[in-house]
Amino acid sequence: MSVWSGFYKLNLEERVRAVAEWAGLEPEEAEVLRQGLSLAQAERMIENVVGTFALPLGVAVHFLINGRDHLIPMAIEEPSVVAAASHAAKLVREGGGFVAESTEPVMIGQVQVLHIADVEHAALEVLKAQEEILALADAQHPTIVRLGGGARGLEVRKLTDTPVGPMLVVHLLYDTRDAMGANAVNSVCEAVAPLIERLTGGRVVLRILSNLADRRLARARCAVPASALGGNEVVRGIVEAWALAAVDPYRAATHNKGIMNGIDAVAIATGNDWRAIEAGAHAYAAKGGSYGPLTRWEQDADGNLIGSIELPLAVGIVGGATRAHPTAKVALKILKVNSARELAEIMAAVGLAQNLAALRALATEGIQRGHMRLHARQVAIAAGAKGELIDRVAERMVAEGSIRVDRAREILNALTSALKA
Repeated sequence: MSVWSGFYKLNLEERVRAVAEWAGLEPEEAEVLRQGLSLAQAERMIENVVGTFALPLGVAVHFLINGRDHLIPMAIEEPSVVAAASHAAKLVREGGGFVAESTEPVMIGQVQVLHIADVEHAALEVLKAQEEILALADAQHPTIVRLGGGARGLEVRKLTDTPVGPMLVVHLLYDTRDAMGANAVNSVCEAVAPLIERLTGGRVVLRILSNLADRRLARARCAVPASALGGNEVVRGIVEAWALAAVDPYRAATHNKGIMNGIDAVAIATGNDWRAIEAGAHAYAAKGGSYGPLTRWEQDADGNLIGSIELPLAVGIVGGATRAHPTAKVALKILKVNSARELAEIMAAVGLAQNLAALRALATEGIQRGHMRLHARQVAIAAGAKGELIDRVAERMVAEGSIRVDRAREILNALTSALKA
């Protein structure tokens, strides 16, 4: 059993205190959960600041990953995502929890070379000078090298049929350790570009990392007993729902969007670049030439539902907003992660849980039933309800099965009139 059973029943302040105690937060760190990013802090993060834009920060519970319990901070505005992830994690616990792994945090930096007289000869010259190029790359970030990262190798791609003529693309493989690594990789590419120009006799154009970080993969898998899901019929329905995503990009796009609901929410909470993660995930989903699902679901010989996920996850726990944003720092402390790889593994498990929750809902009562119950409160707020009236309006709409802004206004007007009478 999870120690977090019944967490949702606590009031807001009780939840904050419980999370603070779990994570060992200092009083000022717990206060960050209540207050968030200040204008003074925002002013130093980006340009032309005029305010802050807050998102709800929740925690998904019941996650057992690689034998350890985790609280999952999630920043998201969409109702039902946190609840769905928590419920799915509870189901997965009955099968022993998630097992996750990741590859080394190797990013790809691209150096594009044009106007080459002989592409084959240029490629050979670059490969012959590999040690020199890698040494120059390592000289740019001695701290990363000291921590065990740095340049890992070169690859040369010859692209002869392009709109601007033949080009050479040099891939610099670079281990960024616990950083996402965009700045490090970009600066390394710029540093080696003049040498590559001399070696090839061409002109370097682009010197930038690739967000298709397919050397930096995270994987998670789980086994859920059929009894936990409601029987073999539900297991079969989940597998059948996944099968449509496996053959149809129209369904796969929505399937993967649901996965990213969870992964993006953790990325935002921890100050990671969710846009880069999205770009890499969707590119990876199309790596075979057609767009497909990032997960796989099947039923084993014992009737258990078996799920797995694999995707690029270039995330960090040092540098950028992960350290500049006070809430991101607290979120990382709540997660209790010790490396970027561990964070990526947790995020992969969250994506798999989110997918399980969505497929189970689709295979049983439909996606709208639970979602709209939680969405009703947003509709009530949009109609102008405040305080206790939010829940009263939402409850009435759910009971009627009519969750619309116009109906919320009618209910709100009736309740307001009754209170005045």
